[in-house]
Amino acid sequence: MVAPSVLMIVGTDTGVGKTRTGRALARRLCRGGRRIVAIKPLETGCTGPPTEREDGVVLARATGQVEPGHALLRFRDPVAPPEAADREGRQIDFEALVRRAREHAARASIALVEGAGGLLSPITWERSAVDLGRALDARVLLVAGDRLGTINHTLMALQVLELGRLDVMGIVLTAPEQPDASTGSNAAAIARLSGPRRILSAPRLTSLEDASRHLEEVTKWLDLA
Repeated sequence: MVAPSVLMIVGTDTGVGKTRTGRALARRLCRGGRRIVAIKPLETGCTGPPTEREDGVVLARATGQVEPGHALLRFRDPVAPPEAADREGRQIDFEALVRRAREHAARASIALVEGAGGLLSPITWERSAVDLGRALDARVLLVAGDRLGTINHTLMALQVLELGRLDVMGIVLTAPEQPDASTGSNAAAIARLSGPRRILSAPRLTSLEDASRHLEEVTKWLDLA
């Protein structure tokens, strides 16, 4: 059996469009006939039964998968996962979380794994998305907001990923709700400062189908990586 390809979607910060990107990419890959599973290992700010507002649910619906139908671990308070776990008297078993993610990934040819928060936001008090990526033998799609400050944040994230020995497949810059003077010029600046890289500037599209079509270039990166 061929091992699944794992693509981890990480962000330079929270709120930069990881889930929008993951949802659109998942839909595009499914439309191309690939067996896709989308996995959100942890999610905070989850109260009561899973709802369509949760990232894990949004990702699952984009592929039509039954399992997992929501984040593997859900926590009530909208804070970093280990803090949320502490508040509930729970512990996050990193190795068990990796095993669960691998089990789900084994059912697909490509597994999309979305991180929680920014790149170095903790998964446990000892582990971050970098550690998760290494444990899953994942390639990385870095998502950043196409706005003022993203050059600094993206370059720092790239350095962290390089130190973590993770292969960066490419970068997606997502259009902010309110563009600023830098929007549209950041991709060229990042490429100029970091060297040749695959970078896509994604417009802010409300239609899932429109957004998925715009990420066709990213599906080609998967084939080239």
